Amino acid sequence: MGQLEQTRARCRSLRLTWMAQQLPQLLSEAESNEWSYLQCVDHLVDYELKERDQKRIQRHFRQAHFPMEKRLDDFDYRHQTTITKRQISALLDFNFLDARQNLVFIGPPGVGKTHLAIGLGYKAIEAGYKVLFKTAMALVEELELAEKRGELKKRINLLAKNDLLIIDELGYLPMSRQSRYNLFQLVNSLYEYRSIILTTNKDFTDWGEFFHNDNVAIPIVDRIIHHSHIYMLGGESYRLKEKLTN
Repeated sequence: MGQLEQTRARCRSLRLTWMAQQLPQLLSEAESNEWSYLQCVDHLVDYELKERDQKRIQRHFRQAHFPMEKRLDDFDYRHQTTITKRQISALLDFNFLDARQNLVFIGPPGVGKTHLAIGLGYKAIEAGYKVLFKTAMALVEELELAEKRGELKKRINLLAKNDLLIIDELGYLPMSRQSRYNLFQLVNSLYEYRSIILTTNKDFTDWGEFFHNDNVAIPIVDRIIHHSHIYMLGGESYRLKEKLTN
């Protein structure tokens, strides 16, 4: 085995996979450009770091379980006039995540709440944060199953490993008493510790009716809206508009 292959094998044994892969090309570039030893090493390390970062981002996209790809660049602000591009762009420094604040998008079906939530989730992952997307129905079912198995705390701790939890479509279906309790346990555990993006068709004044119990609704609302940014979305449904124009 030649010196180059020995070095590549050692890189792989150290799990410097991409450095091993790129080593011949970078050595050729180093010779052509007359890089110093330090420049050559710096290029090798830089390549390894960039590839690892890209791999991590791809892994986090898979783990986020987005139901579809929705990008902020594709959001039609001309149609949704109740929120501006400037308002959303102001969130992309992700200070709200660092400060453990929440975002709440309230509005009727089809006005872009889920699109904005997923779009922000994509950007958060690209910025280095861990994100998980859950519909409210799937989340409630997951917590209920964990509670029946005596693993509710364990499940909540797993959910809390994400920097951002997106809960989509809360308020569309009624919840049982136990489901309301489980959701409160989750929200309470994440409070001032992790961030939530919540989409809902229910104004907070209607949550008592939705939860069938103000004693549950009030503390959940309190923990969600404290340190939060709330956006009211209106307008005609995107999906209805597309159907009518097709």
